[in-house]
Amino acid sequence: MVESIARVRHIRVTPQKARRVVALIKGKPALEALAILKFAPQSASEPIYKLVAAGIANARVTADKTNEYLDDADLYVANAYVDEGTTLKRFRPRAQGRAFQIKKRTSHITVVLATPEVAEAAPAAKTKKASK
Repeated sequence: MVESIARVRHIRVTPQKARRVVALIKGKPALEALAILKFAPQSASEPIYKLVAAGIANARVTADKTNEYLDDADLYVANAYVDEGTTLKRFRPRAQGRAFQIKKRTSHITVVLATPEVAEAAPAAKTKKASK
């Protein structure tokens, strides 16, 4: 039962565009998600690819610390979400001395990888809390 979290913050990809890519991999096996991201044409797929790869490495480290066996093929994307980061505000000069504002948006992307046992144990814990 291994669970690993990988995060990247303040990445220069708009959250709306990153959410389109994250939706492609949610619930898929980690190795399949890497293959999907490798050939996805969106520009946000490259940093998300690196993030999933980092999550796999984090899972290996976690498994080594707890002396558990981990096969990369067992990992799947348990959860992945994109939050809005800080917005950089810039100005573009326009005609007759005017200036228009440009908002350069950033994202915080989080990917949670888990083995199937972790996903089955989590709902059991929620039902115990609900019965109390």
